Amino acid sequence: MRAGALGACVAAAVVTSFFMDPGVPPWTAAVCVPLFAVAFLLGRRTASPWPALLFAGGVAGGLTGVVLVGLVVALPWFLGRAAHQQAALAAAGAEAAHLRERARIAHEVHDTLGHELSLLALQAGALELTLPAEHQAAAAALRGTAAGATDRLADLVFLLRDGDPPPVSGLHELVDRAVAAGLRVEFSVDGAVPSTVEPTVRRIVQEALTNAAKHAPKSLLSLKVTTADGTTVVEAHNDTGFRRGPGSRLGLVALRERVRLAGGTLRTSRGGGRFELVATLPGVS
Repeated sequence: MRAGALGACVAAAVVTSFFMDPGVPPWTAAVCVPLFAVAFLLGRRTASPWPALLFAGGVAGGLTGVVLVGLVVALPWFLGRAAHQQAALAAAGAEAAHLRERARIAHEVHDTLGHELSLLALQAGALELTLPAEHQAAAAALRGTAAGATDRLADLVFLLRDGDPPPVSGLHELVDRAVAAGLRVEFSVDGAVPSTVEPTVRRIVQEALTNAAKHAPKSLLSLKVTTADGTTVVEAHNDTGFRRGPGSRLGLVALRERVRLAGGTLRTSRGGGRFELVATLPGVS
């Protein structure tokens, strides 16, 4: 289609050149200016070899046709191509800077949080060996949680460095770990979750579990994942628990943005002593 539009520009320039042999009529400016603009825009969007062949069509109009096609079609087309290449180089530079910043953040996270979590796991292991038998299970659970956090941190560093998340825990494994830590969860999955939205669904479930553990650890968390007609809905319900502290909204803000980028919607509500989270995600496996 774009090559055809460029051919139409060449044809219009050739036809116009026929009226310019005895002189240059004033109305030719009304034709040449739009042709120049259209050719420039086509140059920014067309990368095929067709233009070289189309420009040769100006020969059909004689010397005047060649000059006119060169000035109002060929020149702006090449200017458009140059502008397109400059924009592509600028975008590539910005992407390279973005990747360098991600790598820097990954190193920073690994060197600081990774070290602290490793020390926490080590100290929990030492406590497990020294505490009385009735408290060793709690120390072992703390050590396991610290080790799991270290693994999650490694996944995050991998994601920041390489851009693709590695294989992580499944939905049932996430819930089982929360239950083993003492959280009361009623969990069900209806239908197969499409692979296109599975990472987002997993993140939603993880956030629901985290919120319940932080703000209503004694409440029963009801989690339901339903997939039907190409749409996946994640629902979470639990008591609101105690008053939320500063910064407790940050997880939901980040989650809302992640759901939006996946093409879905996230709705939360608090009323009647209950917290509700409903996320809707379109997706086809």
